[in-house]
Amino acid sequence: MSTPQPSADGRSRGAVDLSIAPQKPDASDEEIDFSPDSSRGVGPTGRPLRHIPEPPMLDRHGPASVLAMCNQKGGVGKTTSTINLGAALAEFGRRVLLVDFDPQGALSVGLGVHPHQLDQTIYNVIMERSVDIHDVVMRTTVEGMDLLPSNIDLSAAEVQLVAEVGREQTLGRVLHPALADYDYVLVDCQPSLGLLTVNALAAADGVIIPLECEFFSLRGVALLIDTIEKVRERLNPKLEISGILATMFDPRTLHSREVMARVVEAFGDIVFDSVINRTVRFPETTVAGEPITRWAPRSAGARAYRALAREVIAR
Repeated sequence: MSTPQPSADGRSRGAVDLSIAPQKPDASDEEIDFSPDSSRGVGPTGRPLRHIPEPPMLDRHGPASVLAMCNQKGGVGKTTSTINLGAALAEFGRRVLLVDFDPQGALSVGLGVHPHQLDQTIYNVIMERSVDIHDVVMRTTVEGMDLLPSNIDLSAAEVQLVAEVGREQTLGRVLHPALADYDYVLVDCQPSLGLLTVNALAAADGVIIPLECEFFSLRGVALLIDTIEKVRERLNPKLEISGILATMFDPRTLHSREVMARVVEAFGDIVFDSVINRTVRFPETTVAGEPITRWAPRSAGARAYRALAREVIAR
């Protein structure tokens, strides 16, 4: 069997090029915002909007609050929310560390990093005592926001940690030296309730649950909350649910509105007033490797994540 020969640009002849050239949105290209009229004091959740004070300026940074973005269901907006909440917090003068704790490396890809090309990732920090977290943390294009990247190597950690003493506390131990440098650490969890996710919950001060406004997403939240309560009882007494974030909301559909009403009825005030609507902008930002606050700063999605950042700071 013949081996494909590399071409002048370094790619193998015959290889499929799946890259997409992102197209920057026009400055005047604003989305239609289908959210309820906030001028009447009613938000997308159907509740009166709560007063959120302007985030105060900081004269120093740290120690960081660790927030795990967690939901065992995939495709609910965990990675998108981690990137864009982090960028919005940085806009408010907070120093943020994003932790890619998913072997798929989607968070890293979403910030323009090619995970398979990395020599060191969070896997090395966890499994090799000689590697310090500061050796692996990367700067991003967003001022004040750094990244602890991941790739497929992390999948081996779940197996290797089983034999370790205190295996559920591993992430907390490796994050500890960096907490003084940041105001927020956002951990993007994998879509499962395995050992890596338990590590994230054991290291966290709070959990943000991105919840797609769809029936099957709603069904899985009870299992996640049960896991959070077990981690609080057995590993991390300070752990609390910081908030539930409704994502992929389409107020034009009855189903989205019914799910939203059920979520608010079931969870009350822990549901954020900020709601993330479905929009074409988020897939574009993934291709561009930038948060929506930079890619389309005037879009409804960017405004929603800035509002979410204000709520997170206020809480």
